[in-house]
Amino acid sequence: MNRDDAATALAALGHPARLDVFRLLVRAGEAGVTVGEIAQRLGLPASTLAHHLRALTGASLVVQEKQGRETLCRAGFDRMDGLVTYLTEECCTGLPANHDAA
Repeated sequence: MNRDDAATALAALGHPARLDVFRLLVRAGEAGVTVGEIAQRLGLPASTLAHHLRALTGASLVVQEKQGRETLCRAGFDRMDGLVTYLTEECCTGLPANHDAA
């Protein structure tokens, strides 16, 4: 993952409703949750949920699959793992010396 991909993913998660949707899907695991069940569990109107799901799928944080008349949503676990890795890959490595400081 590069900086631009990470910024896109973080921006998609930067709304409370989208964060709630994503966390719900993470809890559901690979089984996923239908769009209707997400709306019911989170109390979101269909049009509002559709808007938030577009942002999350656009950032590849949510994967959707049509199953008959239903749309099943799953967390994009690979994308999530990539984001966490990007954010933590240089954890505690120290900072280079700044020789330009006045």
